[in-house]
Amino acid sequence: MLRVQYRRYGGPAVMELAEFKQIEPGHSQIRVTVKAASANPVDWKIRNGSAQVLTGWKFPRGMGMDFAGTVEAVGSGVTQFKAGDEVFGAMEMRDCATFADSLVTGIKSTALKPQSLSFENAAALPVVGATAWIGLVEKAELKAGQSIFVAGCMGGVGRAVVQIARSFGANVAGSCSASNFDEARKLGVSTVVDYRNFDAGGFRGKFDLVYDTHGDLSLKQCRDMLNSGGVVIHIAPDILTMSAILLSAKHQLVFGQPTPEILEKLGTLAVDGRLVSAIGKVVGLCEAISALTELEKSGTPKGKLIITP
Repeated sequence: MLRVQYRRYGGPAVMELAEFKQIEPGHSQIRVTVKAASANPVDWKIRNGSAQVLTGWKFPRGMGMDFAGTVEAVGSGVTQFKAGDEVFGAMEMRDCATFADSLVTGIKSTALKPQSLSFENAAALPVVGATAWIGLVEKAELKAGQSIFVAGCMGGVGRAVVQIARSFGANVAGSCSASNFDEARKLGVSTVVDYRNFDAGGFRGKFDLVYDTHGDLSLKQCRDMLNSGGVVIHIAPDILTMSAILLSAKHQLVFGQPTPEILEKLGTLAVDGRLVSAIGKVVGLCEAISALTELEKSGTPKGKLIITP
């Protein structure tokens, strides 16, 4: 078996493509032949050591959270899945290792893949889709007719937020680079502004929800845009924003670990055409390290990087 792994925390240079011995699934685990995996910024943040408190110091460690594939074997306590089932999901941060031929994962963040959804499109959904869903539906309790502002509306999470919000009947405005304005409008963003010269004062009190997907908005900008009952969703907070999250219910923190129920909702939206993943590049496992390095350095993907063993 092959996987992308690293033997110490660090930059792109610590990644290696290496052979590994796959373990047998435990009581509530399944072993999956990986058909596709997708990259997220959290993958290299984990590798860089940003989450050491959560991930620990056991090496070598694999990379990748999102996956789609076919079940090879199930643990003794698993009744939801059987060998041959097509599944998708996200591994937990401590155990992530989806850029590989095979993986062993728990069933808490795994669901059956809709048959009509390709492995590549299914693999693109879990982390960004769950991040969007949890923020919109579980934290903000989004309702039809509400107005939201999505900072970074053309990023991976931003695209999912826009589409899910639109599926709920919300009105969406957002920021992105000027080169993406046309695409944002096609996705359903009614008012699009350039993030580089954005003036939050022009939207004073207009939004029920502000979704900051990049951590670029200041607390003042968020306050300016919210109406009296509004909420801000953060996924990349700095120290000042974390203080606001701890002190005020108006600021909510989201991390996109999906549940089977959320994955089923995302799968339904995808099959119905209401949640379409933008896939920018598909590479084999042998090309994964160079593609991940390029993506990490550029920081401006035009769609998801998909790795197919």
